Amino acid sequence: MYSEAEIKLMTLTTSTYLLLTGAALALVYARIKTRWISKQPVDSPELKRIGGYISDGAMAFMRREFSVLLPFVLIVAAFLWIGNPGTLRLQSIAFLFGAAASGTAGYTGMRVAVGTNTRTTYAAQGGVNTALKVSFSGGSVMGLTVVGLAMLGIGVLLLVLTSALGTGADILGATVLPIVSGFSLGASSVALFARVGGGIFTKAADVGADLVGKVEAGIPEDDHRNPATIADNVGDNVGDVAGMGADLFESYVGSLLGVMILGVGFEGTESIRLQLAALPMVFAAIGVVASIIGIASVRVKEGRSPQSGLNRGTIIATLIAATVTVITSVVILGDGNGSVTGIAVASAAVIGMVAGAAIGLLTEYFTGTDTGPTRRIVRSCQTGPATTIITGVGVGMLSAFPPIIIIGAAIFSGNALVGLYGIGIAALGMLMTLGIQLAVDAYGPIADNAGGLAEMASFPPEVRKITDELDAVGNTTAAIGKGFAIGSAALTAIILFTAVRQQLGVAEIDLLDVGVIGGILLGAAVPYLFSSMAMDAIGDAAYTMIEEVRRQFRERPGILDETEEPDYRRCVDISTASALKKMMLPGIVAAVTPVLVGFVGGVNMLMGLLIGVTASGVVLAIFMSNAGGAWDNAKKMIEGGDGGGKYSDAHRAAVVGDTVGDPFKDTAGPSLNILIKLMAIVSLVIAPMLRSFWGI
Repeated sequence: MYSEAEIKLMTLTTSTYLLLTGAALALVYARIKTRWISKQPVDSPELKRIGGYISDGAMAFMRREFSVLLPFVLIVAAFLWIGNPGTLRLQSIAFLFGAAASGTAGYTGMRVAVGTNTRTTYAAQGGVNTALKVSFSGGSVMGLTVVGLAMLGIGVLLLVLTSALGTGADILGATVLPIVSGFSLGASSVALFARVGGGIFTKAADVGADLVGKVEAGIPEDDHRNPATIADNVGDNVGDVAGMGADLFESYVGSLLGVMILGVGFEGTESIRLQLAALPMVFAAIGVVASIIGIASVRVKEGRSPQSGLNRGTIIATLIAATVTVITSVVILGDGNGSVTGIAVASAAVIGMVAGAAIGLLTEYFTGTDTGPTRRIVRSCQTGPATTIITGVGVGMLSAFPPIIIIGAAIFSGNALVGLYGIGIAALGMLMTLGIQLAVDAYGPIADNAGGLAEMASFPPEVRKITDELDAVGNTTAAIGKGFAIGSAALTAIILFTAVRQQLGVAEIDLLDVGVIGGILLGAAVPYLFSSMAMDAIGDAAYTMIEEVRRQFRERPGILDETEEPDYRRCVDISTASALKKMMLPGIVAAVTPVLVGFVGGVNMLMGLLIGVTASGVVLAIFMSNAGGAWDNAKKMIEGGDGGGKYSDAHRAAVVGDTVGDPFKDTAGPSLNILIKLMAIVSLVIAPMLRSFWGI
């Protein structure tokens, strides 16, 4: 056992400074990358003009989205202020801080992304490695901004609150961390609306562009004659960059906070409990350093796939994080004086890293190009849209089983090593190198936009060939990112659920209790209700978009022979209006359901609700995301020459499958990640109110 002096070095205040140092490193590095990107040339007036349309549309949507969200944020903050007694009222301030941080992370990352796409297109004239360096730099700004702002927000709140209230384990568990949970709620709320709103925007435009442009008019994807193509490219940024960033921002915040709550509730001496609460912040700082080193090591030789460079950076970051985590845990905890050992905690973290990598590989297998499942869909396209849909649904259903086995193994292993705290550490381990993982994911939409810009700005075919190579890798990284997000969401939801149970003082949950059973059934149904709202919203918005594109082709026949200009702005306005109108109801359902169940149905029913929504939501999210990804890559394989090639009957069937899969993989599926975490964090925030209301 370490001396008292050594133990004091690991107090919450010391670890908070480490967390803030990691935040500073991430944000400074992101700033350096941003300045470097801004200096890259774009010496093409046409490229600048079209890129300006995309940038203006994306920024206008984000500003309007935030203006719509502001009343909701203020109402929730007022509820937290009125509903909480005494010091806990500060939850409302933390909530506003979390909402602002999440919105800032998404907005900043997207602003850099829309400035990177044109530079990537121009850089592609110099080869794959040059274009990869530019596009991945844009993704790295997103990744490090998300991590840096999340760490900064939690660090500042902890520093202020512990300075004012104290750092004892009991103070942390009863006051400080419940207040900080408001930060996580703010992040989750904004994330859900950003994911749903961005998803509705991008899929309305995508469906309109594909069905009318590619199928009816027979023009290429991203053709500048398609009125919806600018809106489609705007949607890639507001959905896949800002939306994914907000999603993983709140996962990261939720896992950090959840593990800290489990740490202060651990059975042991106060010094051990403080160390376990502080350790997640140390791990977060380690993850930032590892991510920056990994990002700096991404490069690819000419003639090799960009995937090799991205894999190189990810592997280096993971190995560094795992090694330093083991050393740090052993140094801090040692043998734990019989309570919890450093090697056990480090092993749980490494298990989380391995589980995340395994889920990514499984996702790549079920959705990647030239894999068995995707080839089955390509074959089914030969017999029409019906068999295409049937096969894709089957692939998606099958793909949901193996990741659940991986998640279950991580849960059991973490629990065997360090109990419930071990499950939390496994979740945090999965997210430790989020900086580079999100950079790899955000690189995808940037590469996709670069390809579209090359087509619209009439760059030479060899440039489009390079951007297509980047885009093909981006599709895979996006699918892997979605799988990773779902896996991390499952583990994060479980630790938040455990933290809720701890805050409510519930020792055991009786699965035969009527209230628990009712809650489980209700919770299992909520993801389907939520997804139906998202799908209906996309259907309605897509209908309007399709009619608009048809109208423009009909009333402006000169568009197709390039004697008239399409009205891009009208299509952007349609997607924007639809997204802002339709995103509110699903978000309100997610936020209000646990409140109503908790205050009307009781604590047991609330526990059942969280069990049901987690189990149902995770499986449904995997199914929808992977089915959509497999349909997408099956279409790309046919466009590459398999099964008849472009404009064949098989291609038309594949486009239908991809159109069905788009809202699966880019809106409803990914939004379920946030749904299950938001409902858990809402329950955690209202736990003190429920204890008072029910006299617990």
